[in-house]
Amino acid sequence: MPAKSADLFAFLDRLAIPYHITSHAALFTVEQSQSLRGQIPGGHSKNLFLKDKKGALFLVVALENAAIDLRSLQRSLGTARLSFASADLLRAMLGVEPGAVTPFAALNDTDQKVTIVLDAAMMQQERLNYHPLVNTMTTTIGREDLLKFLAATGHRPQIVALSDR
Repeated sequence: MPAKSADLFAFLDRLAIPYHITSHAALFTVEQSQSLRGQIPGGHSKNLFLKDKKGALFLVVALENAAIDLRSLQRSLGTARLSFASADLLRAMLGVEPGAVTPFAALNDTDQKVTIVLDAAMMQQERLNYHPLVNTMTTTIGREDLLKFLAATGHRPQIVALSDR
């Protein structure tokens, strides 16, 4: 059974990672989430769940305004043709629904089958905001704490310049 938000918060507490939670109406797109700008400080993201033609899986996490070119990304990752993975595969691998995709879903990838790719520009932000496995909340976390969290889940993210923005 996939982890829930409460499981995520307990995991962050065990790691002594500080975080802040903001509850809000369900948000499904970057455009919808932009209505909260000014209320939640820090970098805001978009998250893409991708697969290559050989079946390798990637969770790409970037600033919400990053222009991501999949062809350039596949060259940066040294992989074959990238495409969006299905909602069913998202649920099976990361335990979240479309609209709630987040790097926190690494908690559900206990076999480390998904490669986490973080945008270098996003990682320049001191505070970062992600859904905590559901899209009715936003969790603010420090950039170094995100890396600490990912390491504790067994994921070693690739930090890649995804966009010139």
